[in-house]
Amino acid sequence: MQKNYFDRVHRWGILWDIGALLVLLSIPVAVSTYLGVWPQMKVLGIVLSKLIPLYWLTAIAEVITYVPMLGAGGTYLSFVTGNITNLKLPCGLSAMEGAGVRANTEEGEVVSTIAIGVSSIVTTVIIAAGVLIFTPVLPKITAADSAFRPAFEQVLPALFGALGASYFAKHWKLVFAPIIVGVVILIFAPGMGVGTLMFPTIIASIAAAFVMYKKNWL
Repeated sequence: MQKNYFDRVHRWGILWDIGALLVLLSIPVAVSTYLGVWPQMKVLGIVLSKLIPLYWLTAIAEVITYVPMLGAGGTYLSFVTGNITNLKLPCGLSAMEGAGVRANTEEGEVVSTIAIGVSSIVTTVIIAAGVLIFTPVLPKITAADSAFRPAFEQVLPALFGALGASYFAKHWKLVFAPIIVGVVILIFAPGMGVGTLMFPTIIASIAAAFVMYKKNWL
């Protein structure tokens, strides 16, 4: 049963990911076809040659780091719907913590997939409602002279601060290694993206946890 479940998850996950990629690529193709204007392949190749190396490491790091935390189903859903770091990852981790299950277990797989699926639906509904309701007032409350602007600039720090605080309190011994590694990396490479930064910090966290476990510090 378990093998059949994961076979179906991988089969449908691959199909939907490929389908989502084709839909995304069809938009610029449709626009170019309608307008009769196509980018010069030479210029496009030059641009892609500079952009692709910036993202390939992030893409590999995200797959390696997200799959153990979100499971197969949750990872496929997240890569199709997007906004993983800001929304899907916190939702999946919070749901598993609330349910008292661990990642990479059958229970964690189910809980994570359901949480991310519900999150995607709720996000779509909220975004649609927000566009309709707040479009007239959003430019005013996000303007440079608005009193609410500082709050919008702190949404992500508040989200990850609240999510991380509970984990830091429960596993405070494991906090120091990834934070120190992350700070050192950002000192020498302040422009590094979050997806790339996660990879070395997670490795540092696993290595530190292994050493502390061997020394009976946990």
